Amino acid sequence: MTKVTIIGAGSVGSTIAYTLAVGGTVSEIVMLDINGEKALGEALDIRQGTPFCPPVSIYAGSYRDTVDSDIVILTSGVARKPGQSRLDLAQTNVNILKSIIPEITAYAPDATYIIVSNPVDVLTYVFNKVSDIPENRIIGSGTILDTSRLRSCISEYYNINQRNVHAYVFGEHGDTSFVPWSLANISNVPIDDYPSVISNKNNLYPPLKHDDVEAYVRKSGGRVIQRKGATFYAVALSVCHICKCLINGMDTTMTVSTMMHGEYGVEDVCLSTLNIVGRNGLRGKILSPLTDEEVALLHKSADSLKDVINGLDI
Repeated sequence: MTKVTIIGAGSVGSTIAYTLAVGGTVSEIVMLDINGEKALGEALDIRQGTPFCPPVSIYAGSYRDTVDSDIVILTSGVARKPGQSRLDLAQTNVNILKSIIPEITAYAPDATYIIVSNPVDVLTYVFNKVSDIPENRIIGSGTILDTSRLRSCISEYYNINQRNVHAYVFGEHGDTSFVPWSLANISNVPIDDYPSVISNKNNLYPPLKHDDVEAYVRKSGGRVIQRKGATFYAVALSVCHICKCLINGMDTTMTVSTMMHGEYGVEDVCLSTLNIVGRNGLRGKILSPLTDEEVALLHKSADSLKDVINGLDI
């Protein structure tokens, strides 16, 4: 039996609830929102379809209903508007998070917390500093979505299954993110060598332009928002993947945002590198060998986030 609380019943929170229910990942879902009627409506809409899903109880409730939650997912906050950066949202969403933390942690002190609201790295940092929850149970969704976008782009380019693509996005979930190309491979073949090792020479691929791919990843969210007003399907799938790994107990590596303690020379900031996630939350970091240039890019991302944090009232 696994109980998940989702705070925020907007497009992201509701899609996460729907995806969890359909996937049969959890047995109980509590939805909370400052707009109680919205949470009631979303929960009812999903619940009325659950006869076609694995057994699950889903309902809207109050903080009191979150008691014994195994996972709490925070999606509440002001959504990003077209042309607005994630960091523009910082102080407003920090204030919202600070008002939520004492309420939810009083009832769910033993839960693992997944921060999804933007700017996710800043809010993950604030959650670490303001709450009494141990660091290993505070996970920012970070660049797990960026990494998914990267892998989907590369898999389309080479017409290969996404599961065979191993590449990551490190740093901020935002403009200073970067791809450590030294780690990128397809089935253990370095990404730039892949075309040369294919025996069928009818499959000809021009060189993969790293800058173009990184630009695509960084701008993907903004392009979706420009076209449909919000992003929620891909991020919901990403968050549900984190939930599955927390529930199943099999340690899994993923790029989520966590507090740094000197790894790669980066300290006192939350950003994404490779982490091990399992039943008890964060199980540790993988210190992948990066080039000097990649380490410098990680420091640039950390410094950008620290500049924002230093300007906030935490």
